[in-house]
Amino acid sequence: MTTAFAGRFSRDHARGPVMLMLRDGGRDVRGNGASGFRRTRAARVLRLIMVVLVSGSGCGASAALAGGRSCLPMPDGSNPCPVTLRRPAIGPLSAMAKIGEQLFYDRELSGSGRLSCASCHVPSAHYASVDAQAFVPGGQEMERRGRRAVPSLMYLEREPPLSIGPDNPVNEGEAAPTPAPAASGHVSKTAGNGAVNAVQLVPQGGLFWDGRADTLQEQAHGPLFDPAEMASSREIVIRRLRHAPYTAELMKLAGPSADRFSDFLVSEALFALARYQIENPAFHPYASRFDAWLEGRIRFTTAERKGYLAFNDPLKGNCAACHTDTVGVGSLPPLLTDGQYEALAVPRHTLSGEKSFDLGLCRAPRADIALTDDYCGMFRTPGLRNTADRRFYFHNGAYDNLAGVLDFYRFRETKPEAVYPVDRQGRLRPYDDIPLQYRRNIDVTDGPFDRHRGDPPAFDDEERDDIAAFLRMLTDTPQKDGVASP
Repeated sequence: MTTAFAGRFSRDHARGPVMLMLRDGGRDVRGNGASGFRRTRAARVLRLIMVVLVSGSGCGASAALAGGRSCLPMPDGSNPCPVTLRRPAIGPLSAMAKIGEQLFYDRELSGSGRLSCASCHVPSAHYASVDAQAFVPGGQEMERRGRRAVPSLMYLEREPPLSIGPDNPVNEGEAAPTPAPAASGHVSKTAGNGAVNAVQLVPQGGLFWDGRADTLQEQAHGPLFDPAEMASSREIVIRRLRHAPYTAELMKLAGPSADRFSDFLVSEALFALARYQIENPAFHPYASRFDAWLEGRIRFTTAERKGYLAFNDPLKGNCAACHTDTVGVGSLPPLLTDGQYEALAVPRHTLSGEKSFDLGLCRAPRADIALTDDYCGMFRTPGLRNTADRRFYFHNGAYDNLAGVLDFYRFRETKPEAVYPVDRQGRLRPYDDIPLQYRRNIDVTDGPFDRHRGDPPAFDDEERDDIAAFLRMLTDTPQKDGVASP
């Protein structure tokens, strides 16, 4: 378990809590409201630039400089700084992972007998949902629906556990990536007052929209027992695990303790599910056209090149400030997320209950983070790989197309009437899915949210379509011998 792709799983559910409060000389440095957690892009960018200049490695095709030369895409769309990406090794599934595969498709584990993991995480849809509505049906009689859009299970193998810590990728998990270029020549936009402040503490890592799980094994536990999803019970799961086609092999691998202790048997089954997600290359092929471009095997089209530049430009989309598109040290492919949490104030979904609010991170079912009001309204930044093929976007599935998503970023502040509904008296209801007392947490400092009503949007219709063209490059393509075909 020494490689970056060894995987995120645990046989032990008795994990200690993350550090919720960090203290400096006895002083609580969480900050007042959300301000203590607001990312300072200038500080991050300065640190990253120093890493590149000091190391001189120039690793990553997205580097602003490599060996003293610019790595902006060439006018013809080619990559002047290609790299060889380090993908997970491909090999036969282990015996435990093969059991995990059977568990992944086993509907008898659910309370209704009609749902499996694959029912909501469909392989042909990049392990996301194909349901016609954002909230998929579940429950013992299939009469209930969840309250969040189904996230993809792809590209989770490198996500760290939830933590509260410095907004400093140099010291987080993997080594720091090199900064991505921007059309303006900058790498990111300065947030807040523009000063390079002291340590910024931010929530980061974890799985699900609210970071409730730290490992793939814990993640599998959640939907299995959620009454609005697979709606199973301990008794149903144990009965199935002891009378399934894979029972003998599972018992053999789990050892005699699984026969004596039912809870241990359940834990081993969840472990097998985690191994399946880690070992099956379909969950993390890194096989998009963008990966091919990073390796110098294809060129951007005109629209893709313009979209890539706008995606990285802090004065345009500024998307890469959260959806990092840089190649990591060791040539690790980009995940298109920084794994942090933001309160974006996405408009309320029409299927949401009239008086019910989904507060995200601050109400995650974990003792180390619950009831922390500074996190209310925050949800994890998802990776953007395969995003163009998603049926619904954001935690509540408020949008069903990329143009609508990008228009939300353009108009949330500059033309809120294009984003939010009005009440019965015709009054605009901005930020309608976040209660008033938590609106201080909403991000209004990072572009393109740093504008005001009546200002021109950060990017126009053509640039929006160009960004969408770049996002379509992130879709995985059919593979030959484990490598995507250009």
